[in-house]
Parts: sequence; structure tokens; C-alpha cells
Amino acid sequence: MDKIYHIDINADVGEGIGNEEKLMSFLSSCNIACGGHAGDAETMAKVINLAMKNDVKIGAHPSFPDKVNFGRLDMKISAEDLYSSLKYQISALQNVLRLEGAQLHHIKPHGALYNLAAKDRKTAKVIIAVIKSIAMPIKLYAPYKSVIAELAIDENIQVAFEAFADRNYNENLSLVSRKNDDAMLLKKDSVLQHVLHIIKHGKVKTISGVEVSIKASTFCVHGDSKNALEILKYLNQELPKNHILIQK
Repeated sequence: MDKIYHIDINADVGEGIGNEEKLMSFLSSCNIACGGHAGDAETMAKVINLAMKNDVKIGAHPSFPDKVNFGRLDMKISAEDLYSSLKYQISALQNVLRLEGAQLHHIKPHGALYNLAAKDRKTAKVIIAVIKSIAMPIKLYAPYKSVIAELAIDENIQVAFEAFADRNYNENLSLVSRKNDDAMLLKKDSVLQHVLHIIKHGKVKTISGVEVSIKASTFCVHGDSKNALEILKYLNQELPKNHILIQK
């Protein structure tokens, strides 16, 4: 009998694209921008209600406080100021969640902050400190073998290893830079094969052709890619045929 796998599919939302209503029914969790790179109380409330309607788990998607660069560039900021900003962003989302009667499930840093925390202990420690300051247990979405994931596990924070369904990887498990033409996987079948290989073989085929070990229980599809809806529909259709269930 074939093994049954259970996974989560997430997307970053509330970032000004405005396609959340179309995407939400194909997700099992979402990461809501909370003011650092995008988002305000109005967009947070709208997306929270869509998530609740579709039984989608809600996460905070904090960033370097840099709307000009959409949080995609490293920012020179002290640990104290970064902590204050992240705390403020997550608290802003929590305030709206309370008003809407919803709960925070996880935290997933955005963009440059996510990438830096994967390799830089100082940055990772700030995010860990913010998570520990929250009264209730909160999951962290983070890359496999990343610095932040290892620190979180040491601090008894539950980590969901995340892989990117629509991005190519380097041999060190970093993402291929968006400056490269081949950073994104745009064809729906390529995305499916990429995800299937990670789930069933525990390996990712990198941009150089070398296969590298990886683990993931949650897969991100970028909501701002032009065919995000097509990819999500296809994954929802094809994954169950391969004994992989999307866990709401």
C-alpha cells in the first residue's frame, strides 16, 4: 500500500496584490503582511476573514521595516530596533485577530529577513526572542537546516520546515536569486514534480543539477507570481492522485 503524506500549502498574502479571494480556497495556511513591507489594519482584517471563511491557518509575515524596497533588501538596523519593529508588526496583526475572533498559528519572516535569519545567528536570535515573548505557543515556518530553525528547536519552539514550490535552489539550500532568469518555476508541471521529489525522496534538484537532502512539511507558492492561481489549482488536483493530502 502506498504511503499517505500530509502537507501544508501556504502563500504570502495581504501584500497589495488583491488576489487573496481567488487563492484562499486552495491554501491550508497563509502568511499575512503586517506593516513592515506591506499591509495595514484594513488589509489584515480582510485577509483574516477570508482565511477564517476557508478554514486556513493564519500566520504573521513580519519584515524589515522597509516598504520602499518591499522588504527584499538587507537593512542595517540594530537588534533592539529590529526586535521593537517585529514585536510591533506581530502585535498589530494580533490586535486585528482579536477583533475578528481568530488566532495566530505561526510566524514566517518575509523576504530579506527570512533569508538573513537562515544563516545569521544575530538576526535569528532576535526573531526567536520575539516568538518567545508571545504568551501562547506559536509555530515558526523556516528552512530546513537553517540557523533560525536550529535555534528555535533548541528553545522548544515548534518548527515547520518550509520549502518553496515555485523557486529553484542552490546547493547550499538557499534560493536562486530573483535577479536570475531561472529563479522561479513557472510551469505548473515543473512545480508539481519539484514538490513531489521533495516529499517522496527528501531531496531537491538544485540549479546545478546536484540533488541535496531537504525536509519540508509546508510548501510556499508565491501569491504574486502571474500564474499562482493556476499552480495552486493544479497542486490541489494532482497531489491527492500521488497520495499527498493537503491538511487543513
